[in-house]
Amino acid sequence: MEEITSIQNAKIKNYNKLKKKKERDKQGLAIIEGFHLIEEAVASGIVVEQLFMMDPSRVSEDLQSAAKECYVINQKVAEALSGTVTPQGIFAVIQKGTATAEQAKQVLILDRIQDPGNLGTLMRTADAAGLDLVVLAKGTADVYQEKVLRASQGSVFHIPTIEVEDVVEYVQNFSGPVYGTALEDAVSYHNVPSKQESFALVLGNEGQGMSEQLLAATSQNVTIPIYGQAESLNVAIAAGILMFHLKG
Repeated sequence: MEEITSIQNAKIKNYNKLKKKKERDKQGLAIIEGFHLIEEAVASGIVVEQLFMMDPSRVSEDLQSAAKECYVINQKVAEALSGTVTPQGIFAVIQKGTATAEQAKQVLILDRIQDPGNLGTLMRTADAAGLDLVVLAKGTADVYQEKVLRASQGSVFHIPTIEVEDVVEYVQNFSGPVYGTALEDAVSYHNVPSKQESFALVLGNEGQGMSEQLLAATSQNVTIPIYGQAESLNVAIAAGILMFHLKG
């Protein structure tokens, strides 16, 4: 197995290039760090192009055999690759997943969600609720961003995700009811039927909410009653309540 000891190695340089969304989109690749995320990716059928390990004896043969290329790295290289203070010593370059909107009946639509932690939690919650698809409007954070991947706990690999250029058009063409989240012209989610076979739920930007055009395109806007003194709910918490209600 080839050993890489220099941070100037071309493969190491390319890994670090992939920390930028523009380069991930260009190459169709992404990077992940840590045993849990890499194991989740492999279990989900994601293609692992390269696997970098500080200590191959700690990495199962199944994990190593799942990668097209395996390399041993030292502490210095691991620190150059890592996005954490204490690297686990295992990194991978993977192929980005591909998905289509066809046959998706239960969909989460995210309109300019920008906080990586929120996006990762939304992905994890949609996965837990058993939704078919997550649709990302233009301006939403990248699901392959490091903090999103960590917050999703691997759910990015479980649930299909697509980016759409015109989210209003997507909503207008969706075959089932589309529920927006807003205070104006809205009903309590308690008044919305549960156990729906087909639905789309739209969550808007953390500070600005949903765009006016998107709100106008929904079938019904819903709100969650707040009984205490908090001004609002975190977007991922609100999404969890509504998704599980619609799922029944």
